[in-house]
Amino acid sequence: MTRTVACTHRPSRDSNRTRVLRDEDCQNPKPSPVQACNRFDCPPMWDTGDWRQCSQSCSGGYQSRQVLCKQRLADGSILELPDTFCPSKSPANQQPCAKQECPPQWVTIGWSQCSVTCGKGIQRLQAVCRKQGEDGGHSIVEPENCSLMARPTRIRPCSLRLCENSVKPYPTILAQRKVYIQWRKGKKLHLVVGGYAYLFPWTTILELPDTFCPSKSPANQQPCAKQECPPQWVTTGWSQCSVTCGKGIQRLQAVCRKQGEDGGHSIVEPENCSLMARPTRIRPCSLRLCENSVKPYPTILAQRKVYIQWRKGKKLHLVVGGYAYLFPWTTVVLRCPTRHFRKSHIRWLKEGKPLFSLSHLSITSLGYLKIQQVRASDAGIYTCVAGQAKEHFVLQIIGSKQKLSVPEPWLLTGGQQKVGLPGVASTGERPQELPIPLNQYDNIVEHLLELKSSLQDEEDIADKTHSSEKNRSTLRVEKTNSELSSLLVLTTDTHRLDEITHNLSEGLGGPRGEQLIAQLLSELTMTQGETNESTLHPPESAESSTQGPLLYKPNIQAHASRPRNPVIIQRPRKVGVVPSPEMIVHVGLPVLLQKPIASLELRCEALGSPEPSLTWTKNGEVLQYNSRVGLLPTGSLRIQSPSKVDEGLYTCTARNSLGSTSLTSLLHMTGGKGRNCVQGNSMGASGPVCSERINGSQSAELCHGQACPLRWRVDPWSPCSSSCGGGSQTRSVRCMKGPEGRSREVESHHCLGMGRRPSDTRLCNLHPCARWTTTHWGLCHGQCVGPSLATQHRHVYCQDTNATKVPSRMCSGLQRPSSLKNCSTEACALHWRVGPWTQCTATCGRHGFQSRQVTCAHRRTGKATREHHCMWRPRPPSWQRCNILSCGRGECQDSTRYCEKVRQLELCPLPQFKSRCCHSCRNT
Repeated sequence: MTRTVACTHRPSRDSNRTRVLRDEDCQNPKPSPVQACNRFDCPPMWDTGDWRQCSQSCSGGYQSRQVLCKQRLADGSILELPDTFCPSKSPANQQPCAKQECPPQWVTIGWSQCSVTCGKGIQRLQAVCRKQGEDGGHSIVEPENCSLMARPTRIRPCSLRLCENSVKPYPTILAQRKVYIQWRKGKKLHLVVGGYAYLFPWTTILELPDTFCPSKSPANQQPCAKQECPPQWVTTGWSQCSVTCGKGIQRLQAVCRKQGEDGGHSIVEPENCSLMARPTRIRPCSLRLCENSVKPYPTILAQRKVYIQWRKGKKLHLVVGGYAYLFPWTTVVLRCPTRHFRKSHIRWLKEGKPLFSLSHLSITSLGYLKIQQVRASDAGIYTCVAGQAKEHFVLQIIGSKQKLSVPEPWLLTGGQQKVGLPGVASTGERPQELPIPLNQYDNIVEHLLELKSSLQDEEDIADKTHSSEKNRSTLRVEKTNSELSSLLVLTTDTHRLDEITHNLSEGLGGPRGEQLIAQLLSELTMTQGETNESTLHPPESAESSTQGPLLYKPNIQAHASRPRNPVIIQRPRKVGVVPSPEMIVHVGLPVLLQKPIASLELRCEALGSPEPSLTWTKNGEVLQYNSRVGLLPTGSLRIQSPSKVDEGLYTCTARNSLGSTSLTSLLHMTGGKGRNCVQGNSMGASGPVCSERINGSQSAELCHGQACPLRWRVDPWSPCSSSCGGGSQTRSVRCMKGPEGRSREVESHHCLGMGRRPSDTRLCNLHPCARWTTTHWGLCHGQCVGPSLATQHRHVYCQDTNATKVPSRMCSGLQRPSSLKNCSTEACALHWRVGPWTQCTATCGRHGFQSRQVTCAHRRTGKATREHHCMWRPRPPSWQRCNILSCGRGECQDSTRYCEKVRQLELCPLPQFKSRCCHSCRNT
């Protein structure tokens, strides 16, 4: 505290008048004008910082400030304390701001559809008038609300595929309707046809304004496509998160939009788009933890995967949530990754009943289920239980003939409540559905394993062919089989197998099913080279319960096939046996015909990326096609009524830009002299089809009855007129009379008695023309994935040529673009920077603590920024307890360095100070 000290003079004692003199005039020492006071520590108090910038400029936002509990000590220093040391409630650290309403504004939502469905057209930039509400969400309002702002108007050219029925375009002259009038003489002029020119001899011309011409200018534009476009749904982005903290959902917003005659777009009532399905999609969103949130419920990070063991291995690491088809005597570690739950408390059930450790089965301290050398009795449904959360896993053994059946009523909750299942009686309780379907993918897996067996058996079957043939045809097969044999486990998503099931109404047995199974195998073998390495040698970090799956690390381009050499698939059949009159043999096998047959198909199925083309040769030369020998639309070879002249080596070659591969079949006729007949139906004839052999060199002749009178002859189908969207094929159907080789064509009515006339037209490629379409990449956001990386998303959907969204299964045969990729973000370059700890406030006891400074800073520049930018990582503590060791029983010691102040301020009588300053207060 301070006071005023001055040298004064008073004439007499009784006088009230004083006069101020200089300090030198006073003889006595000058008293001090300053004196210390209140020299004890101040009590802890709240210290508030300045309000930060508002999070939004309008329509409501929040601003925050720093609130700390601090104490000013007697020596002038300031100490930061935990909040519990301050006596009153903490001041608010957040308040609303920017309450004024944001004006509506134009927001672009992408380019319109091309103005034409084929050829060249234009696209217009589309925009909607959007307004932000007080809750931070956005809504679409009438365009008039944005009238003060210029609406974005841009167009760009677009070019689609050539129109299907378009002929070669006629030549076009780019004329200009100009009028040129000579103004002065010149040497050379460059004019464009289509107008008028009035010239002097040997002079130039001048282009004049339109007003110089006497009549009205001809029209240079006219309207077209006057029919009104139907309204359609247009997505405008994702809604705000349904919650302000914690976990919620976002919905995809859409508006019904209609194009006017002027080319502009307007928002109309949703009822106008009722004929089209409104886009309905939701996705989870997660914001900061709620301040007063309770402890979150446990969750299990399940994976909807199907694991198919491809070759034998020592140990597999799998994750709950799907299915596994494994070889017997394989060791399995089944993981149950959880959040907000201690792994040591995880419980396991099998078919609803508690699972205890057996001689070959154990549960580790981390909650893993380990099965040593699985056997048929281990097949069943396993359930991981973490608190109220449950996830199931179906284990099946390859080679076991026993199908999994619905178990008896089993305890799903660990208590005494019994849950009834379909087909099982349950007393007093309503039946519930089975938590995970059984045997759902058995048929697909069985076909995959059969295809695997056919690929592995190709080498053995090829050994039976000629040695020179094997050298040419099996080298690439051996290479392909070695690649397949290096795979340990095939892993796919359950929804991928569901798509295959939904696309096959006739089942997997038909040609379409075989094609989808072959395509699935190609996808899985092309994208899982790295997957199987992690299966054999899982990383050490995988012990964490929050890590991702060990076995399958999703490839961002899982559906985009990598470039790959062609591979010809072979399915073995018995050799040398004559089957039905229409014989189908996969190329690579020898064909030994003992009796005449109506037709022979050499089937050639190839995989590769890009899709390979197929060509055929006979005895090393290009195969010549005729009315009997022709190609099928699939690329396979058909020989009608094969005879001695057809004998030889037939080679199918699959070729793409990366290489080629070949397989060869030997066709040999082993029948002797005489006459043989088989029951034929391929030619439309009723009754036996006979073969008469005149001598060993002449070909067999197809006959009906005794005199080979009449028969239908069909040529191979022509190529399909369209690759998608529905095309047609044609072929020639003729009525022939006389033996083969000397037959002649007669009127069709002569063959009406030979059975129904074969069809000469058929539909083909009926699947719609569709392609994958993507939106623009979204913002780079989210927690960092690795060093300096985050993620960005885009939507991938299937649409037809009219730009109409169609189900994804329409594009299942095409490469699907990725919808997620890593990206760099400035937020990932920030980190928490910590300072040194201060000196501990106590030397022993329970009351000592120390603090340090924690700031959010940029790694490269070191510049500090606001703390919320670093909140994607846990914040290091800014204080901690220290010197918590006991001060010793019976010893009188000071446990804080402020005890001298306590004694000076006479605070020793207070119990809380006397216990901490025992030594300093012992004589008071």
